Amino acid sequence: MSASASDALEALSAIEQRAWLVGGALRDRLLNRPTTDYDVAIAGDPRGAARELARRTSSHPFELSEGFGAWRVVSRERSWQVDLLPVAGGSIEADLARRDLTLNAIAQPLSGGELIDPFGGRRDLEDRRLRMVSAEAFTEDPLRSLRLARLACELDFSVEPQTAAAARSSAPELAAVAPERVFAELKRIVGAERAVDGLRLMDELSITPVVLPELSALHGVEQSHFHHLDVHDHTLAVLAEAIQLERDPERFLGAHWEAASEFMSAPLANELTRWQALRFGAVLHDIAKPQTRQVTAEGRVTFMGHDAAGGQTANAVLTRLRASERLGEHVAALARYHLRLGFLVHEMPLSRRSIYRYLRECDPVQVDVTVLSIADRLATRGARSTEAIAKHLELADELLGEALKWVADPPRPPVRGDELARALGVVPGPELGRILAELEEASFANELGSSEEALERARQLFRDGSIGSRR
Repeated sequence: MSASASDALEALSAIEQRAWLVGGALRDRLLNRPTTDYDVAIAGDPRGAARELARRTSSHPFELSEGFGAWRVVSRERSWQVDLLPVAGGSIEADLARRDLTLNAIAQPLSGGELIDPFGGRRDLEDRRLRMVSAEAFTEDPLRSLRLARLACELDFSVEPQTAAAARSSAPELAAVAPERVFAELKRIVGAERAVDGLRLMDELSITPVVLPELSALHGVEQSHFHHLDVHDHTLAVLAEAIQLERDPERFLGAHWEAASEFMSAPLANELTRWQALRFGAVLHDIAKPQTRQVTAEGRVTFMGHDAAGGQTANAVLTRLRASERLGEHVAALARYHLRLGFLVHEMPLSRRSIYRYLRECDPVQVDVTVLSIADRLATRGARSTEAIAKHLELADELLGEALKWVADPPRPPVRGDELARALGVVPGPELGRILAELEEASFANELGSSEEALERARQLFRDGSIGSRR
């Protein structure tokens, strides 16, 4: 049986006598919040202490890049990690003075004892307030302004006015911060329960124009009478609806809510689940509306092509932030296809072929984009919205069930390609692929009862066209 986090901290206390629990781990302990991530400041050698701790707990030690001598020890099951940090400034009090916020500038001897709290962090915890240790904290590391927004929405704390002003002053310097560090904070804001509040605070602190200028550009972009909000506020409303769908899927995901919720809870990329990736889809789904906005001669507002352009922009944003290629492509697909289900509402009831084409076109995000379309529709409450929402939810229920079946058992042609090539006496090529695709669609539409019927349909298609060269 591997060592627990408490075992690791007890072992570290025996290894290094002058060690203090600091930062977020102590803050969360005082707030009775669970944590598996511990920061420990030590007066000795972090390298030697990390290796000895790893030996005693059968864990893995490694040096942190750009960690100024810090080492990390991670349990074999990754159920906990301990970061060992050299005490900065020669004493624990000097170390705490260099931290960002008072609630992170508290220390407690690892062996137990009274809190060391030179800046009143314990009182700020009780008052649920974020207050800086000094204004220099933000100039030393501008990322702390974004971290301030993240902590405010994660903890549901207020920001003390002078602290907000200092963070706002340092926000332009975020442009020089490594994108990976920015994305690490941003994904926690978007993934937080109060993500909308976090994004609004980013606006108030002048952070958004630096790290997500495309989102800032949505302010004041007015929409058609079918919308009750401008594009920016609509975007935040869609995010709020996406969060609510994750919290209470039974309410709007119809008969398939359990299977859909289980699917969306699976890991996707960048340590995000599909639910969390959907939040980025909500934030970026209308990101290209400013550049595609037009007003017709009759005064009608349109955004023609914002879905396709939005897919490109969403991918570019996440690439700039150094997110994974998989996440970028996934969110781009959500933006690209988020309108498709809404278009199909006007064709209800759908034929089997229409259902197939929707699922094929949206592959591999059929489930995700169907859920996103629900959040988008629920957040659109302009003219005739009640009837429109009801019809959209009805169709989404049907397509969500079909999408879940598709990902569990993707459709395939009723005959193999090599069998079809032999039956037609042709060399495999693009035309053969097109016939296989048509057979797959016909099979999905329940138009083919047997392989013989499939072959006869293929022969008919072959007679009507050409498939490369004969053998």
